[in-house]
Amino acid sequence: MWYVYLLRCIDDTLYCGITNNLDKRIAAHNAKRGAKYTKGRTPVSLIYSIECDSKSAALKLEYKIKQLSRDEKLNYVQ
Repeated sequence: MWYVYLLRCIDDTLYCGITNNLDKRIAAHNAKRGAKYTKGRTPVSLIYSIECDSKSAALKLEYKIKQLSRDEKLNYVQ
């Protein structure tokens, strides 16, 4: 199972990514081992996640979410 997730960083920015182990990935972000973008923006908190059937489906959804503006992303997760 793959997940698309959206994090809120300490500076109130948003980060979108995919993983097959959500808890481990969030822990990695908070340990400054997750992604270059989040290293200086910890701690991060999960604000949205959705399960996808395949890595391909997760990548496609991640791409669509990343194309949205900040306000559109926040509306999407509500």
